[in-house]
Amino acid sequence: MTPVSDRETPGLIAHFERTLGLITAGWSVDPDGIKMPYQVVQFTGGSDEDSVGYATLGLSKHSLVSTVSDQTIRHELLMLAPKGMKPDLPAGLLQQVASMVLKTHHALLRGNAVGPAGALVPGSELTALYATMPSYIPTDFATYSGADGDVAVAWLVPITTGEANFVSSHGWSAFEDALVEQDPDLVDFNRHEMEL
Repeated sequence: MTPVSDRETPGLIAHFERTLGLITAGWSVDPDGIKMPYQVVQFTGGSDEDSVGYATLGLSKHSLVSTVSDQTIRHELLMLAPKGMKPDLPAGLLQQVASMVLKTHHALLRGNAVGPAGALVPGSELTALYATMPSYIPTDFATYSGADGDVAVAWLVPITTGEANFVSSHGWSAFEDALVEQDPDLVDFNRHEMEL
């Protein structure tokens, strides 16, 4: 994993804030109080008036390896959550996934699922996270072109165990076709499983 310079951080922050509003909170240590090699930040807005965006900041300083090619990828992770959700929940999920990514040195590609590993929030059917393009946000948000090259923004969508199994058996394209057809609220951490 090759560290990348800090020179593009201000531009990356501006890229996020143009779409999601100003940063209102940040987490730079893990639950044990150990400083992380990236931050998780919360924004004032999200994809609509009822959602809030959370993202990693600094994960893209590390070049990650694609699991399907020899390409290196730099990315940040995005989550969209309901406005009323306790911020520590989405922030903690982002911390867990970002730490996993740095440990494995593997980028999250479109169609990758993390989990299942138990309910993401208490009482929810959603047990895994699915990486995809941030389709709830204008398309120019998906990539930041900075001084050190492109940074992809991977949206982590909460999904059920059955949906994760469907992705594994039928592929991401079929799953995203089902998302378009059934149009579930992908910001809702308490939504029910799609009919697959």
